[in-house]
Amino acid sequence: FLLAGGSEAPMPAARALCHRRIEAPRAGDCAEARVRAMSVEEEGSDCDSTQEDQQHADGDQDERGQALVANGVYSAEEVNDTVFEELQLHPAAARDAQNLWAEYLRLAEHPEAAADSLYSAIYAAAPGLQALFKTSRPILAARLLRGIGGIIGHLNDPRSLKTSTEALGFQHLSYEVTVPRVALIRDAILDVISTELGIDQLNSALLGMKVALNYVGGAFIYVRVRYAARLNILSSSWAEANKQSEKLIGSGKVEEGGGKGGSGGAGLGHAQDPAHNAKAITNLVVVGGDSAGKARHDDKNVAIPRTFGEMFRFNSCVMGFAEQAWMQEVLQSFTAIVENISSSYRLQEECDVLSLKMATCKGGVNFSEYKAVMLASLRSLVKDWGSLHEVSWSWLWENVERLLKSMMGKLAKQEVALNAFLNSLDEAAKMTIRNEVYAKFFAMAPAGQDFFKQSTTRLHFLADKWMVMTLDMYREPKRMVDELSGLGLRHVAYSVPADLFGPFVSAAVQTVRMLASDDFAEESFRWSMSL
Repeated sequence: FLLAGGSEAPMPAARALCHRRIEAPRAGDCAEARVRAMSVEEEGSDCDSTQEDQQHADGDQDERGQALVANGVYSAEEVNDTVFEELQLHPAAARDAQNLWAEYLRLAEHPEAAADSLYSAIYAAAPGLQALFKTSRPILAARLLRGIGGIIGHLNDPRSLKTSTEALGFQHLSYEVTVPRVALIRDAILDVISTELGIDQLNSALLGMKVALNYVGGAFIYVRVRYAARLNILSSSWAEANKQSEKLIGSGKVEEGGGKGGSGGAGLGHAQDPAHNAKAITNLVVVGGDSAGKARHDDKNVAIPRTFGEMFRFNSCVMGFAEQAWMQEVLQSFTAIVENISSSYRLQEECDVLSLKMATCKGGVNFSEYKAVMLASLRSLVKDWGSLHEVSWSWLWENVERLLKSMMGKLAKQEVALNAFLNSLDEAAKMTIRNEVYAKFFAMAPAGQDFFKQSTTRLHFLADKWMVMTLDMYREPKRMVDELSGLGLRHVAYSVPADLFGPFVSAAVQTVRMLASDDFAEESFRWSMSL
């Protein structure tokens, strides 16, 4: 199920594939040929036949590369970070790689076991990168498995593969991806698969996967270098789109009530009150009614849009989207999204919370509507707006839209599954959770015991509390965000290391797995708990 667009090839073909070798000579055969050549040369005999054999082997190697990749830009030997084109992998090679990946997943007892094997191999092979593994182990392992599965699943669709690879590269903008690091992680992944399935590195399917991983790694480097200019444009234009209001506020010219201390009206004095300005701006464009007439005849009551938020509300009214509640939710989160566009995990968190808020809004969602209003507002506020700005902001919204769409329709199902699981727990099961979660957490992170010195009764209360909070995140996301933010502020003085959050989530997920018969319910709990 992790294969995006999965392979329809039967499993027996995958098993037979594990024992199939490429048509090129095996490494042992090549070595034996070289030994024979040396012996013949030492004896003074004619080595022309040996040279011909070697040339024939080299020719087979070239044919193998051409059989795997049709366009010749990418190979199994090198990571190409100078171009980013569609990977034209031979259909047979793509199918073999998909079957090999499916067989690897099938042999694992559980998808999480397959994910953990890959995570362990990468973690052990790259000690210098361990500091980058900040999220909990189960979460990162699951992301790794989904990422590789998505890549392999799209090998037979070059256009979709490029799109998904670009999206993954976007999520790695904040990391310094280099060719040696790509090779290190690539080899660790392939070693795990070859060991589990008992195949050598010359297996044709494994070489197809190697080409794919080289392609993705090179794309990460290319995207990071290429899109650095886009990030600079986003940063500068966003600052320009909001600097006018900042200058007014900083200079002390903005007074409550508008004008020189007058009360009432919807003038610039309410620039710090988005709700009031939104109402005043609406009066500008809604035809009919006393409020609209007064706004047209009294310039002091006119709220001139000076920030992105104000301009967005104005344009949404003009374009007929004033009643779209989901657009207002996106607008409220948009500043955090723009400011964290280069931080993949923070951006993912912002989009996850936003998707929860949008799920509570009634009516349909058309993401192109927000994009139209967004671009119209930015064009009005950025003086030197040009084609690069258009491309950069469209690129940002496409990535945000992709993250939001990935959760659409899932959250309601996840809430139902998690609610059914929690309601199925009897007192004995709840006591198991209360005890096991702390036992597992202290085993994973002994330092965590220094922060849980309360009585057993208190610890049990906390366990019951966060179990309920995981469901409340689905039901009342706005309240939960505020409540969790306040909870975090009250615990600042405790100086709890962020490194302990991951092990605690892992302990909770492992405990729930002991009791949950539905994998989807476990996934629903994991998603909410990690958030």
